[in-house]
Amino acid sequence: MALATHSHQAATGFQGCPVLGVGLGLRRPLLEDTLAATDLIDWLEFTPENYMGRGGKALRLLQRAKASYPLISHGVSLSLGSLDPISEAYLAELSDLFGWTHPAWFSDHLCFSSLDGNYFNDLMPLPRTPETVQHVASRLKRLQDRMQRPVLIENISQYVNTPFDEMPDAAFIAAILEQADCGLLLDVNNVYVNSVNHAFDPVAFLDALPLHRVVQIHVAGHHQFPEGLVDTHGAAVIEPVWVLLRWVLNRCNPCGVMLERDTYLPAFADLKPELQMIRQIWKETAQPEMASKGRQAFAQDVLNVAS
Repeated sequence: MALATHSHQAATGFQGCPVLGVGLGLRRPLLEDTLAATDLIDWLEFTPENYMGRGGKALRLLQRAKASYPLISHGVSLSLGSLDPISEAYLAELSDLFGWTHPAWFSDHLCFSSLDGNYFNDLMPLPRTPETVQHVASRLKRLQDRMQRPVLIENISQYVNTPFDEMPDAAFIAAILEQADCGLLLDVNNVYVNSVNHAFDPVAFLDALPLHRVVQIHVAGHHQFPEGLVDTHGAAVIEPVWVLLRWVLNRCNPCGVMLERDTYLPAFADLKPELQMIRQIWKETAQPEMASKGRQAFAQDVLNVAS
């Protein structure tokens, strides 16, 4: 049941992306319920590293998912900001996978996760400098040419700032998007988590991004710890994140909004209200009374529900 209420604003590097609607991450324990939920879900996001160069159960799972839904790839190993060259072996396997899954676009995180050929299980923040902007934008252009499909970058949850930062985070992301002329996978939960941990206005942050470049949106939950919020993708979405989603959808026309749930997987029935909420908010943003609310009003909404 693909939504077609929005037509995506064309721009070089991500023009022509189809409007897919409401998505969910492909998770093996939820496979049977996911395949049956075509009334709730329009497309699925998969992690390519779980399937590249593999056969057996993994391949059959992805084949079954493809038979029911459009698939979109969201990787974790490109290490876009690393000084290491992007692995040609990785790109070759990714290209083979894309040859039959046919994702309309693919994405990875604005971070680095490798050093001297060694990969680590974390998404590390980049120094926000003009040199980093040039470095990442150049890699993104080469990557898009190599893969011959739109590539998106995702804003990460960031628990420390580097001592080398010369730019605000939103300006850093915007500069890379503009120089690479690529699309944004906007994670609104990451924005909220960072805003609490680093004490900034999440709406002002969103307002500083080139929202016309948003192709996909992630919505997820997080956990509260004494040290701050941690983006676990293992809890229900909270109201301030829904508020941010409403604000964003009043200001851009993404091709898809997706619920992320990676840990502490509940029964599929527990995810249904959140999938329904995404669809409801998507529809609500077409209402004039929602569109008329200004940035300050939405910022106050976020503060109210968070207090």
